[in-house]
Amino acid sequence: MIIMKEDVQKMVMISNQKLWFATTMVMLIFLQYGAAVGSQRVPAMFVFGDSLVDVGNSNFLNSLAKSNYLPYGCDFRTGAPSGRFSNGETFADMIGRLLGIPYLPAFADPNTVGTRILHGVNYASAAAGILDETGQHYGERYSLSQQVQNFQATLNQLRTLMNGTTLSQYLAKSIAILVFGSNDYINNYLMPSIYPSSYIYNPPDFANLLLNRYTRQILALHSVGLRKLVLAGVGPLGCIPNQRATGRAQPGRCVDYVNQILGTFNVGLKSLVDQLNTNHSGAIFVYGNTYGCFGDILNSPASYGFTVVDRACCGIGQNQGQITCMPLQVPCQNRSHYVFWDAFHPTEVASAILAWRVFSGPPLDSYPINVQQMSLL
Repeated sequence: MIIMKEDVQKMVMISNQKLWFATTMVMLIFLQYGAAVGSQRVPAMFVFGDSLVDVGNSNFLNSLAKSNYLPYGCDFRTGAPSGRFSNGETFADMIGRLLGIPYLPAFADPNTVGTRILHGVNYASAAAGILDETGQHYGERYSLSQQVQNFQATLNQLRTLMNGTTLSQYLAKSIAILVFGSNDYINNYLMPSIYPSSYIYNPPDFANLLLNRYTRQILALHSVGLRKLVLAGVGPLGCIPNQRATGRAQPGRCVDYVNQILGTFNVGLKSLVDQLNTNHSGAIFVYGNTYGCFGDILNSPASYGFTVVDRACCGIGQNQGQITCMPLQVPCQNRSHYVFWDAFHPTEVASAILAWRVFSGPPLDSYPINVQQMSLL
């Protein structure tokens, strides 16, 4: 049967209403707190990362990692795909809303110039990793090091819009969100047929390699004036539909080995935050406990309103995770009940829970302080 674009739009409209009801309370809180914090206190946000927070940079790159087609974006405010790897908003979109900051433009968009950059820019790129080679089988992407270089280009533009003192104050009050590490595992270390890293490094050594490279780039961002940085940990990748579909776990179980090897990286990243805060007075670095937050959802889904945790809302094959969401594929109707949107990415509702916990949660969620507290410094 041939499914037309109009048919997909009609089908998703029916379940959009249910989804919006499920997220209404969260969004109302977002608006309330976003207005309270205000964009004057936090003038801009800069987002670095991978497809979890990409807002369309991949649209402009020669990459196989694309999401510029329906049903991606079916629940987005415009009702159309934007290049976000979600049915709606991303985690970073929601943090921005809480801070009173509008949607950030994609760096790769030729229109991201002039006053459009004043509220910040999104540099995130699908398939990107901490290591330059990560995700290379997908084609073009902005790795962490390239994203830091792209930020330098933005700085050059900002220098034409404000004087040096104003720019320094602007950067010091702005917040940077960094979301890296997932691809270095699922699109590098866990793909031995393409990448040799698992033959060269044992899991702890690989995690230390990532942390050393990450530290270099974090310090580069600090050196040019950023003073408030949020470093998101890696979530329980062994539980995503893509990994469940590998057959390396019993039905209904996550791939425990994958989750176990992430421990060194996440523990190391939290320790790095302590070191950075000790060594750089006048700056604040925060660790976002993505693993713990999603672990809570997966362990107690009913308490968050979820009924489906082991398969994707949109995808093909075992757990709907062997092939990711295809163009014009009809997604599940009850998206607010699913933790995962496609083989790799959470639904908008799951992202909303993570965003709220990192923004306002206790040190167990956001360490040593949360993003709301950071914004008030």
